[in-house]
Amino acid sequence: MHLIRLIKITYTAIRFGLDEFVLAHKRVRALRFLVRGVFFWRRLEKPRGERLRLALESLGPIFVKFGQVLSTRRDLLPWDISTELSLLQDQVPAVSADQIEPILIRNYGGNHSQIFKNFSPEAKASASVAQVHFGELINGRKVAIKILRPQIQEVIKKDLGLLITGAWIIEHLLPDGKRLKPREVVGEFQKHLADELDLLKEAANASQLGRNFPDSQILDIPEVYWDFCTAEIMVMQRMYGTPVNKVAELKEKNINLKALASSGVEIFFTQVFRDGFFHADMHPGNILVNDDGKYIALDFGIMGTLGELDKQYLARNFVAFFRRNYRDVAQAHVDAGWVPANTRVEEFEGAIRAVCEPIFDRPLKEISFGKLLLHLFQTARRFNVVIQPQLVLLQKTLLNVEGLGRELDPDLDLWKTAKPFLEKWMSEQVGWRALLANLNREAPQWATIMPKLPSLIYKVLDSQQTQQQVNNQIDVLLKRQKKQEKRTRVFGLAFLVCLSSTMYFYFN
Repeated sequence: MHLIRLIKITYTAIRFGLDEFVLAHKRVRALRFLVRGVFFWRRLEKPRGERLRLALESLGPIFVKFGQVLSTRRDLLPWDISTELSLLQDQVPAVSADQIEPILIRNYGGNHSQIFKNFSPEAKASASVAQVHFGELINGRKVAIKILRPQIQEVIKKDLGLLITGAWIIEHLLPDGKRLKPREVVGEFQKHLADELDLLKEAANASQLGRNFPDSQILDIPEVYWDFCTAEIMVMQRMYGTPVNKVAELKEKNINLKALASSGVEIFFTQVFRDGFFHADMHPGNILVNDDGKYIALDFGIMGTLGELDKQYLARNFVAFFRRNYRDVAQAHVDAGWVPANTRVEEFEGAIRAVCEPIFDRPLKEISFGKLLLHLFQTARRFNVVIQPQLVLLQKTLLNVEGLGRELDPDLDLWKTAKPFLEKWMSEQVGWRALLANLNREAPQWATIMPKLPSLIYKVLDSQQTQQQVNNQIDVLLKRQKKQEKRTRVFGLAFLVCLSSTMYFYFN
């Protein structure tokens, strides 16, 4: 099955002329004439960006998601390609109403007409895994109904098999393969895809994010109507707003783009460092802005989570980076075990300084993050930095946030915007504030434990006494065993002496 899928991918690339992206490199440019001769039958009238988008669409959801990530990187891609790929965010061809009807019948037992007063058969938005229809409940509430695409699990299973095979090849053939941990990265991606294919989990994610931002002045989360949600269908409050990448329309509505960009940074760092639970699919198709300049988040299938150690490590790095304390950045990597313990911290510090120092005090429009990431990767390879799979989603989301910030406000200083928030968060994690917070958090547990403390102490002491008795018994048995072994050796020696004497007198 993997071979068939690989053949299809190769054929699709040839059919849409994607080989020109590779053959444009000067080292292999001479092969273009050979390729054109072999594939003379192709008709490539459409622009290259459109051909790339169509190829990704035809290859399925994983490739569509790859295109979605690329579409936010207008600083890395030519304008025509990034603009065309942006259509992948919510304009993937939808499946027909005839294919949706059986899903409604299967999940609602044929009674969906008693649930929805109105149901639009045409999808309002269609993405790689699911599509959204608008409707109205019997009680009059306007809703958005998200429905999984038919047979999507089988399609994703095939592509994941290819990714796993590719990860194995990378790990065993490339010099940096094991350090990059490709199989762990694919495993992390696989786990999140599994979550995305269960809309009950997505509904739970939406509810959790809503609880994390109650009455927020900068972020709205749609309400979930649990009575009508299943693993294949999610029913939620219909939200009204303008896509965040429609900058011209936002300006017409007098939305403060600078404040909007700053709020986006605040939302991201709040989710990551305060909650350890963040929206990890923040491409423009999933973000709206209402007429009051408030963000609206949609599509909660991919959420990232971070443990306390991850958050503390990241915060330490960010704060040290914002303060240009490259020594602490280097030391944090060593302390976390991300670089070998014998790494020369001074040398690592100098390498980080050489990469990061040139970008400070510059607006986003003057920073080439493509080159920055390339230099960071080269530095990581030089010092054998171990890739952390649990942070792959965070890295992807940070790129999305930077891409959105660039569109809204090219003069946004990401560092200065984030620094006060991170410093406040760090101050809450150490010192007296952290002590009070921990005491407050642990108070209910201590209220339960304190009345039981005397009996718990007695049990511990009793168990220690019991253990001591067991140890004493073991010592007695060991002493007996040693005495028995000593007696056995004496009797054995005496027997051998007697046997030797008997044999001597017998033969003589």
